[in-house]
Amino acid sequence: MNALVLSTSRCVRAGSLLRPRTARLLCSPGAQRSPADLVKKDRVVVFMKGTPAQPMCGFSNAVVQILRMHGVDEYAAYNVLEDQDIRQGVKDFTNWPTIPQVFFNGEFVGGCDILLQMHQNGDLVEELQKLGIRSALLDAEKESK
Repeated sequence: MNALVLSTSRCVRAGSLLRPRTARLLCSPGAQRSPADLVKKDRVVVFMKGTPAQPMCGFSNAVVQILRMHGVDEYAAYNVLEDQDIRQGVKDFTNWPTIPQVFFNGEFVGGCDILLQMHQNGDLVEELQKLGIRSALLDAEKESK
């Protein structure tokens, strides 16, 4: 399964380490599409360095881990290291200089620091609920009581 991720620059498997049955193979058509189109394809979209199964920087890894903690295993992930046009295009689209970049329902949320802050203050649970995604942390909280 990881061989597929490593052998092609356009395909990534979101959430493959935790829930292989629900993970979807997501293929990026590369420069044929603009970031404005790509962010509208899925409820959660991440432009990152590497893949969810193999993040290539600490910030991208942190975003993947935060999403996993909340049980978000179905999202589109685009490896910006494989496509310079996508990498620069998303930076221009958001006017945000760093990667990773996270989008919910086509709207720019922010990077690693913003997602971490939302996770810490509870806003991420609320935002996921707006997307129709129940945070796994809610279930974990109930089980611990």
